[in-house]
Order: sequence, then C-alpha cells, then structure tokens
Amino acid sequence: MTKKQIALSAVEALKKEYPEAICTLVYHDPLHLLIATRLAAQCTDARVNMVTPALFERFPTAYDFAQATEEEVAEYIKSCGLFKTKSRDIVALSKIIVEKYDGQVPDSLDELIKLPGIGRKTANLVMGDVYGKPAVVVDTHCIRITRRLGLHEQKDAKKIEFELRELLPPEESNDFCHRLVLHGRAVCDARKPKCEECCMKDFCKRRI
Repeated sequence: MTKKQIALSAVEALKKEYPEAICTLVYHDPLHLLIATRLAAQCTDARVNMVTPALFERFPTAYDFAQATEEEVAEYIKSCGLFKTKSRDIVALSKIIVEKYDGQVPDSLDELIKLPGIGRKTANLVMGDVYGKPAVVVDTHCIRITRRLGLHEQKDAKKIEFELRELLPPEESNDFCHRLVLHGRAVCDARKPKCEECCMKDFCKRRI
C-alpha cells in the first residue's frame, strides 16, 4: 500500500471506531479554546477542564484577561503546571487580541502563531475546531501513531504536519487528529500498544 492508501484506510477505520471526533477540552468560544489549549501543555485535558470553569467565570473575555495581572491569572491555574509562564502568555496574548484584533481571536494560522505561547499545534486546533478550516493537529499521539502506520519517518512536528497535509483529505484532517488522540489513549499506547485490538492492524507498518 502507498502512504496515501494507508492514510485513507486509517481515516475510514478510525471514523468507524470513533464516530464522535471531538476535542476533549471543554470550551465555549475561540478564546476559551485558545487558552485551554495553552494550559494543556504538559498537563492533562482533564485537569484543564477542572480549572477553566472558575478561570473563565472570573475572566470571560479577552478584555478581562488583558486587564488582569499575571499573578491574578496564576492563582486560578496553579494546578496546571508551569503556571507562571502560562499566566504571562495568557495576559500577553489577550492584550494583543484586544489591541490588534478588537477582542476577537484571529482566524489565520499565520496570525495565531504570532501570539505569545501559541504554536502550530494550538493554532491548528483553533483553525479546525472553531473556524472549520482544514487543520492537522500534531500532538504526541499523532506523531506516534502516524509513524507506526508508516506515513512518515519524521520527528519534527512541523514537517509531520506538512507531510500529513499531503496525504489526508482536507475535510477529514481535523477529525482524524481528534480520533488519533482517542485511539492513542485507548489502544495505541506508547509503551504497550494493544495491536491485536487495533482497528488498523491489517495495514499498520508496525504489524506488517
């Protein structure tokens, strides 16, 4: 099978296995997803989801975050780890969103990655989930599973993103990445993958 054929087979297999391709972070608007994803760095989505309700109740908009101090924001996110860096980024990016974008999260990947603390993974998540644009969210599950499938031999997330963009149907790419997260947690574990239970075992390069 070619890489393209494997990619298309993976899309269909995961779609059947995980019909609901949803982001596991809870959010209500673009800013909330942007901030929640920043908080999720080196932290579980479950922990972030415990922290964000109180955080967003206290600071519901970019204007509220922009007027806050880093110390005020930090008090709400301490359990997420790296809270000083994250609070600094949240306040700084909110100020830019207010000053440059009238309080609205930009819908361009190039603009999003200019925001403090926002990399391509977060930007792609916002582009795909909020704005419905083709996106490839390259997280640890995506890197591991797509390499095992034989879709690439890269380690650099940006290179992986561009390779996958060439292989995946644009309209499927965002949901595909969400399903990889679900599959990585349930089956394709980093240390002990349950290959016999895998819906992609018939064409996975790790098995062949």
